[in-house]
Amino acid sequence: MNNIKTMVLMAGLMGLFLMAGQLLGGAQGLVLALVIGSAFNFFMYFFSDKLVLRMYGARVVTAQEAPELYGMIDRLRQRAGLPMPVVAIAPHEQPNAFATGRNPHHAVVAVTSGILKYVPADELEGVLAHELAHVKNRDMLITTIAAGIAGAISNLPYLIMFGGMRGDDEGGHPAAQLALMLLGPIGAMLIQFAVSRQREFEADRVGAEILGRPMPLANALRRLDSLAHRIPMDVAPAVAPLAQVNPLAAYGGGVAKLFSTHPPTEERVARLESMALGR
Repeated sequence: MNNIKTMVLMAGLMGLFLMAGQLLGGAQGLVLALVIGSAFNFFMYFFSDKLVLRMYGARVVTAQEAPELYGMIDRLRQRAGLPMPVVAIAPHEQPNAFATGRNPHHAVVAVTSGILKYVPADELEGVLAHELAHVKNRDMLITTIAAGIAGAISNLPYLIMFGGMRGDDEGGHPAAQLALMLLGPIGAMLIQFAVSRQREFEADRVGAEILGRPMPLANALRRLDSLAHRIPMDVAPAVAPLAQVNPLAAYGGGVAKLFSTHPPTEERVARLESMALGR
C-alpha cells in the first residue's frame, strides 16, 4: 500500500510538472519543463551523495576507525542482501541517521556522533536497519526525483520569463497561469513531502523485517524524537527529509507542521507495535 501511494503521488507530481510547463509556456514551455526536470534529476542522481554528506558535515570512516558501527552495518546489510555501503559519521550532538547515494552499489549510511553516544546498541540496530531499508527500496532515487521535479516546478516560471517565452494559444487563460505560478510550487512541495512520508513508513516496515523484530526500531524512534526536540541540529532544511526523524523538530511548530517531511512518530511507532503483535 505504501508503494502504491508513492506511485500515485509521483504521477500527480509529474502531471503538475507538465501542466505547469504547458500553461506557463505553451508547447515550448512543455518542452522546457521536460528539459529542466531531466537536468535536475541527472545532477541529483549522480551527485546527491556528495552534496548531502557535505551539507551534514559528515566524514567517511573505515572499519578501523569505527569497528562496532561498521560491523553492525555489515551484519545487517548481509541480512538485507545488500552490498556494503560507505559508512560516515556526522559531527552533530543530536542522535539521528540518514542514507544517501544513487543505488545500492553507491550507497552511504551515515549516523551522527550523538546517536553513538545516546542510543543503546539494540535500538541502534533498528535505526541502521531502517536506513538500509531505504537503500534496499531505492528511496534515495525516488525522493531525489521528487525533489528535482518539485524544484523545477518552483523555478519554471522564472526560467520561462527569463527566456522571454510566453504561453501561446495552447497555454491557457492568463488567470490560470497566474494561479499556477502562485500555487504550483506549494502544491509540488506538499506532494514531495507526502512522498517522503510514505517512504518513511515503508522503510520502517522493511527495516523491521531486516532486523527480524520491530520493537528496537519503535523504541529508537521514541528516543530520537524526544531528543530531537531537546537537542537542536544546524542543518539545511533541504536535506532534513533524509534523516530518520525530523532533525529540525526543535524549531518546528505552527505552520511548519503543515509541511512535515516525516510522519508523526506516534503513528510510526503504532504501526511497528502492530507488526510486533502480528497484526
